[in-house]
Amino acid sequence: MKKVIAAINMTIDGFCDHTAGIPDEEIHNHYAELLSGADTILYGRTTYQLMKYWRELVANPSGEKSMDDFAIVMDNTPKIVFSHTLKNVDWKSAKLATKSLEEEVLELKKSINNSGAAIYVGSPSLIVELTKLNLIDEYQLCVHPVIIGSGLPLFKNITDRIVLKLLKTKIFTGGAVILYYEPIKE
Repeated sequence: MKKVIAAINMTIDGFCDHTAGIPDEEIHNHYAELLSGADTILYGRTTYQLMKYWRELVANPSGEKSMDDFAIVMDNTPKIVFSHTLKNVDWKSAKLATKSLEEEVLELKKSINNSGAAIYVGSPSLIVELTKLNLIDEYQLCVHPVIIGSGLPLFKNITDRIVLKLLKTKIFTGGAVILYYEPIKE
């Protein structure tokens, strides 16, 4: 079965804000490589709308190679969007979910297309819901050396104790660190 990986950027004080991090060339290259082998990435409406920035960058490149390369990978990565308000999506690589989050993820995990490729979850709300459903196989938390003081906490509304095992870390020269964890079944 395919792994479901929660991959998200956050601040050192635990908030998810895609605009608060310090994305540099090294981080863009890391995520371009990561997503180039993805089966699918799952987004909620808000994050999906934020990520459309990368589609615009494909149409109007910045001239910064790492950003432009990441934009191309992001543009091509299959996306499933979970929304109660969107009636359609206009990104060629995206589609609206037609089933519940749990049903979609279980179906994706069992699918044989792009066998072995992971399913990535890039929205805080979806990470929380999949955590509650015990469907996250790995967390990849990219912690940026920034304190913003307020915002959307990643694990909002998680009330049960969840123990994680540290698998490895990856340190970027700009100070960000990815913490790789897997849940321990207690």
